[in-house]
Amino acid sequence: MDLEFDRNHIWHPYASLLNPPPVYPVVRAEGVRIFLEDGRDLIDGMSSWWSALHGYNVPELNHALRAQMEQMSHVMFGGLTHQPAIALCKKLVEITPPGLNRVFLADSGSVSVEVAIKMALQFWHAQGKPNKNKLLALRNGYHGDTFGAMATCDPVTGMHHLFAGQLSQHLFAPAPRTPFGQPCSDEDIGELEKLVVQNHNILAAVILEPIVQGTGGMRFYSADYLRRVKALCDAYDLLLIADEIATGFGRSGQLFACDHAAISPDILTLGKALTGGTLTLAAALCSDRIAEGICHGEAGVFMHGPTFMGNPLACAVANASIDLLLSSPWQQKVESIETQLKAQLAPLEKAEGVADVRALGAIGVVEMREPVNMARVQEALIERGVWLRPFGKLVYTMPPYTIAEADLTQLTASMVAVLGEMA
Repeated sequence: MDLEFDRNHIWHPYASLLNPPPVYPVVRAEGVRIFLEDGRDLIDGMSSWWSALHGYNVPELNHALRAQMEQMSHVMFGGLTHQPAIALCKKLVEITPPGLNRVFLADSGSVSVEVAIKMALQFWHAQGKPNKNKLLALRNGYHGDTFGAMATCDPVTGMHHLFAGQLSQHLFAPAPRTPFGQPCSDEDIGELEKLVVQNHNILAAVILEPIVQGTGGMRFYSADYLRRVKALCDAYDLLLIADEIATGFGRSGQLFACDHAAISPDILTLGKALTGGTLTLAAALCSDRIAEGICHGEAGVFMHGPTFMGNPLACAVANASIDLLLSSPWQQKVESIETQLKAQLAPLEKAEGVADVRALGAIGVVEMREPVNMARVQEALIERGVWLRPFGKLVYTMPPYTIAEADLTQLTASMVAVLGEMA
């Protein structure tokens, strides 16, 4: 591969072109392994940024792609429809929390957050309350890289502070402190409650990542906190937007993270694992109340329509991925992964330089006291046959659910060895 051209001309995520970090040429991927051009193979502990929950080169997904490709790869969704989209939306309505009966298909997770925000704003405009145009988000939250989504990310940990002057200004409550599995205290919910009480006349919605705050810190918090947020939204006539782009489809141990709290948001966003990591596709689901409220308003329609909305190829493979997930013992697999992560990462709990070790579902996190040298840690892990992508103070894994016990042991042992040496 022409790595010199790559180095000089191709921008990779969150990377400099002046002094770019190393990239590793991939020639194929299969199962849970990524095969490099130099002959090495790596156990993928990232599921390609949390999307490839079945691993790679999955026969059922490949078959769905080939079969759909012979019918049509794409057709515009404006004025037309097709069976892959109908089947997918029917599945999503059936498996998501109750009451989310209307589905808007988008083309990336960040765009689905934009859609959710526009839904909330247009809903209140249609109710004759255009002043309800602010959002309440959580510190340590992260919702994407597009402008509407950036405005709801933590201004510090959300990586977008450079654009603060150009972003819409919203309100932020402290990040929840109550750990997962514990009841939420009045103190923990208190500041958010105060912001709701004082500002509900201008607030359109609360937006949050349920149970797991991802890129803003890989933090796990109380299901009781989530229940109490939903109750506040209902009491003060706010909408609740649940961003399940990272947590949807079983990652936290329940099919959707909202299921831990047995709540239904007004709007739900999905992405990443929706197609099993095969093609880009996302969705925003909402209740009948939101959909009907929007369509009774001035515009009479929802004002959004991506070109590749409802792409048949992506919908077909999403259907296959959901069917494959639901027909497998996915919950048992995720529980086994959690048990193994907790046991095998435990030696790092007392390691110098380690602030915390935690696991929930198929998510394992080692939080260091100081930011890690990503390139150095990554290279050391690659030498041990493992692919992870640390950021900030975090070295974490979200492996495919199909990972074998021995492969996960190699992954965790590599994390323990590398971080132990560097600490």
